[in-house]
Amino acid sequence: MNALRRHRALTRIWASEPGWKGWFTTVNHTDLGRMFLTVSVIFFLIGGLLAMLIRAQLASPRSAFMGAETYAQVFTMHGTIMMFLFAIPLFEGMAIYFLPKLLGTRDLAFPRLTAYGFWCYVFGGAMLIFALLAGIAPDGGWFMYPPLTSAIYSPGINTDFWLIGITFVEISAICAAVEFTVTVLRYRAPGMSLAQMPIFAWYALVTSVMILTGFPPLILGSILLELERAFGMPFFQVVQGGDSLLWQHLFWLFGHPEVYIIFLPAAGVISTILPVLARTTLLGYGWVVAAAVSLGVLSFGLWVHHMFTTGIPHMGLAFFSAASTLVAVPTAVQIFAWIGTLWKGRPRLVLPMKWLLAFFATFVIGGLTGVMVAVVPFDWQVHDTHFIVAHLHYVLIGGFVFPMLAALYYWMPQVTGRRRFFKLGETAFWLVAVGFHATFLAVHWAGLLGQRRRTWTYEEGQGWEIINLVASVGGFVTAIGFALVILDIFINAIVATRGARNPWGAGTLEWAMPTPPAAYNFASLIEVRGRNPLHDDPDLGVRIARGEGYLGDPERGARETLMVDVSTGQPAQIVTFPGNTALPIVMAAVTGCAFLAMLLKLYWLVPLAVAGVAALVMRWIWVQRPRHPARHLDAGRGLTLPVSGWVIDPPGWWGSVFLLVADATLFGSLLFGYAFLWTVAPNWPPPAWLIAEGWGVTLAAAGILLAPAGARLAARRAMAGLALALTGAALISLAAAGLLAAANPAAHAFDATVTVIGGYILLHAGITALAALYCAVLTIRMPDPPPGPFRILRLWTDYAAIAALIGLSAAWLPGAVA
Repeated sequence: MNALRRHRALTRIWASEPGWKGWFTTVNHTDLGRMFLTVSVIFFLIGGLLAMLIRAQLASPRSAFMGAETYAQVFTMHGTIMMFLFAIPLFEGMAIYFLPKLLGTRDLAFPRLTAYGFWCYVFGGAMLIFALLAGIAPDGGWFMYPPLTSAIYSPGINTDFWLIGITFVEISAICAAVEFTVTVLRYRAPGMSLAQMPIFAWYALVTSVMILTGFPPLILGSILLELERAFGMPFFQVVQGGDSLLWQHLFWLFGHPEVYIIFLPAAGVISTILPVLARTTLLGYGWVVAAAVSLGVLSFGLWVHHMFTTGIPHMGLAFFSAASTLVAVPTAVQIFAWIGTLWKGRPRLVLPMKWLLAFFATFVIGGLTGVMVAVVPFDWQVHDTHFIVAHLHYVLIGGFVFPMLAALYYWMPQVTGRRRFFKLGETAFWLVAVGFHATFLAVHWAGLLGQRRRTWTYEEGQGWEIINLVASVGGFVTAIGFALVILDIFINAIVATRGARNPWGAGTLEWAMPTPPAAYNFASLIEVRGRNPLHDDPDLGVRIARGEGYLGDPERGARETLMVDVSTGQPAQIVTFPGNTALPIVMAAVTGCAFLAMLLKLYWLVPLAVAGVAALVMRWIWVQRPRHPARHLDAGRGLTLPVSGWVIDPPGWWGSVFLLVADATLFGSLLFGYAFLWTVAPNWPPPAWLIAEGWGVTLAAAGILLAPAGARLAARRAMAGLALALTGAALISLAAAGLLAAANPAAHAFDATVTVIGGYILLHAGITALAALYCAVLTIRMPDPPPGPFRILRLWTDYAAIAALIGLSAAWLPGAVA
């Protein structure tokens, strides 16, 4: 087959449906990446508009531009949009688009999950924008501290929009994190070992694991606060055994890793782009990878430095202050590696490089002010002032937006196939760079002079008038610069002439394909042996197009790619991806119905929506079952590989492993809250709490033993083992139901916590039952079923049993001690 016929055949197989229908049915990562990036930029424009409203209000004292209530909604939505609807989704969109191209594969691990995450993001973000336009936007700050956001002080629906909308949006982040983790570990070019991966893949892997372990505490906190608001469960009410500081702990367990979740993808961009523009290789590849991993680990030990003024013990202050200072070390390792790369290379002062140099100047200032606020006495002075606002913007704008603008201009020729002709970008660069520093150096100054954040106005004569006016003028100059960036990109993408395939002379695989890229990425999956394959073999793109790699013959008419060994990158399995489908958007819409029903207090609708999601999940899994008896297929080049549907570790097993990482983190956060309240809250547990009845312990013990045993037996004697697993799940459910019946969740925070633990156990017993039922149907329809689903069942069953053992023990322990 010649290259043209191969291209046409692969395009028919991999392309999205034509016209508007393709937007709603596509599962192709290139299209979804573009959609993610477009929507995130729209949210950036909305957030930027809100920022200009803030600066207009603060430009003069006693301004009548906005009232206090409107101002509270505006600054809350500005922070919410920039943190949740722009920064993380921009990374998601960029990784969705580029990660398979950098890794030399044809798509991400779970294409339908990508689409589902995108539509959850769109629907959740739309809920928040509707609230803003309707004048019922959240107004408690993007951190939503109780008791300000409890039903007593915020009785309207404003706070509920934030809690429910953000939780809905975070489904998208969890989906993307599972997707990226499995993709980096198992979907790479043949021969690409971990040590030969593009540096951006390492950063994406670290960031994804951080999302899986950093987002669940906030999801839990949002659930607990919404339960308190809706049903009176007093998790954060001191009088009833709760504590408002629990929210701060849960929020900042997410909030501080979030800063590095935003920074690390930008650092990956810098480590990818900088060596190319300096015409050299990255200095200290191994050290940079180690620094990224260290930064990811250390970031989880810093959350309390946001709480230095809450009255925590001095030993805690000293520990978290030291840890906050220590985190500067891996950051410095990366910065010095980048400076060394520039030093040994021959840098080109093109527009992407200018944005990188702006990053260095801005982020170093932000890092230094970060070290300053890590020192407890200084933090006591500037806490909740505009100094903190300025520090945050220096880190997030300088450390994230500037590198992403460099990435935008660097990869624009790859995305559009065009070279830049109009030069608005240079003017935009100087407007943004000068305007940003004018704004936030002034905001630093105002904070040092004592101006409080989140206040809608200020009096004359405090020395802030000229400072705020300068900051506001600088803010509008910055906004004009960002508008010119968007205009420049749009004009050059539409009007500019065709350009060279690899204008920068890069060595990574995304430049080995036609530009703009084809729907299938690579006509064949070529074997690589280095970190810069295009430098090792300048004719690599031609060889890929000729079909000299694996899976170069599309005669089977399926969307096929390779899974490789985690460490060595050697081909291990052939994976067949699903085609275009509306199932992801339908499931996102049904999921959204569950969240909307909670928002509108239509609680009777929630179980129906959950049942609909469960039914769609079963359909989702069922259509992906193996449809033909072939257990091995020809991968090309004389290599025969097993089909992923017939191996013991199919893609679904890997996805389940990392989804359970997030699940276990949420459960661990719940146990942390339980232990925290037991330690600090009064009257914990209440004296009326009794030890478990003997029948409850018996049912729980039997279920915890039978369910895993049945899942293991099912691999040999399917129906008998599945019946045993279902029996175990039912017994666990009965024990959890008994726990729920014994609790009075509105009376005391202990009962409320026990109720949530019981609900968590019930949920996972239900998941186990659904997985067992699926395996039973599969066994009936296929006399010799594949082993993968049974191993996935075993994974979820084991987890459900462990969660039941720990959760029930925690609930019954106080009664036993008493």
